[in-house]
Amino acid sequence: MRGLQSKRVLITGGASGIGAATAARFLEEGSRVVVLDRDADGRRRIQAELPTLSGVVAADVSRLDEVKRAFEEAIGLLGGSTSDRAGVDVLINNAGISIRHNFLDITPEEWDRVLAVNLTGVFYVAQTAARHMVERDTIDGAAGVILNMASTNGMVGYPYYADYNATKAGVIELTRSMALELAPKVRVNAVAPGYVLTPMQQAEYTDAMLAEVNRKIPLGRHARPEEVAALFAFLASEDAAYITGHVYTLDGAETAGGLASR
Repeated sequence: MRGLQSKRVLITGGASGIGAATAARFLEEGSRVVVLDRDADGRRRIQAELPTLSGVVAADVSRLDEVKRAFEEAIGLLGGSTSDRAGVDVLINNAGISIRHNFLDITPEEWDRVLAVNLTGVFYVAQTAARHMVERDTIDGAAGVILNMASTNGMVGYPYYADYNATKAGVIELTRSMALELAPKVRVNAVAPGYVLTPMQQAEYTDAMLAEVNRKIPLGRHARPEEVAALFAFLASEDAAYITGHVYTLDGAETAGGLASR
């Protein structure tokens, strides 16, 4: 991809799954990458797997104080400073959680936690990054890129994930609003995967359930994390310099035809 060499990239939820694959892809493109993750074991593991990372930082994205502290730490690891606001060029806002429950069984505590991480956390990290980006002095007006993790769950109905679905629909509208307000200095897009074979997905489904899902996807399989990472890399690159304010679906045509695709 054009323009990713030496770009400074911060990836939330970057210790596993799509986040880890995205970190690896940006390193391959020659970017400098910092991973933010709340899981200590995950942070140690990703550092061992990707020794060329610029660093890892700890934070729970649902806590604004931790987000602000981690962002300042990431700026230092990426070689920037808080004075020139030049520390992060690309934010991949990827951290998220899900709990598989019937709607009637979701507890208030579970509802609050999923919204806190998947929607409030996206807002906290995006606003923190955007404030740094818009204050940067640039020649061509392009100061940064923010890419939010949405989902096809935010576009069509899925049973057993009412809280998760609500957060992803919120991320989609947040993305569009940010793009309008932050242009032309910051480009903002969202990526909306369908089924992706990540550790989180594997933990929730048996082999029989995975096979059943695969049968309803026209391409006949789950996406690989590396395929989502490739879309993030393109949207962050100069090849996507005129792309902002949109949501890009990556779902093997699962949602293309409604019942016709099932």
